[in-house]
Amino acid sequence: MADASTPDKSLVKPGHKMAHATAENAPLVAGRREFFKYRDLGVAAASAGQMKAQVMSAIKGMTEPTGWHYHKCDAQFVYVMKGWVDLEFEDGTRSRIKAGESLFIPGGMKHNEFGTSNDLEILEVVLPGEMGTVPCDPPAGMKA
Repeated sequence: MADASTPDKSLVKPGHKMAHATAENAPLVAGRREFFKYRDLGVAAASAGQMKAQVMSAIKGMTEPTGWHYHKCDAQFVYVMKGWVDLEFEDGTRSRIKAGESLFIPGGMKHNEFGTSNDLEILEVVLPGEMGTVPCDPPAGMKA
């Protein structure tokens, strides 16, 4: 339904468009970790870089922790579709996130992934669409 004040104008933000990802049109792309394959769902292009969505699938289970790091972004949201991932956070929290569970990680929060199942599959959404990963020392009292 159009806004009464602008009946013939689209309310879609300039530069934004719909994106329908399918198995055929969502390509595998390079990603942060060698033990994952990454499928781009086209959201970064459709949102003019304001958001990114991808599916991360394990190639093999994690053989060693990622090491402490944080992401340069506003937010990271993960939803585990299959398997599990073990994470620890700068506040001392350690969690196993399993299929059907989600996790919101504020940008800049230090964390370490230290285990995954061999069949892990995650939907990851990041704001904005470009996310940097910065290695860091473990928080005080935490192991490397």
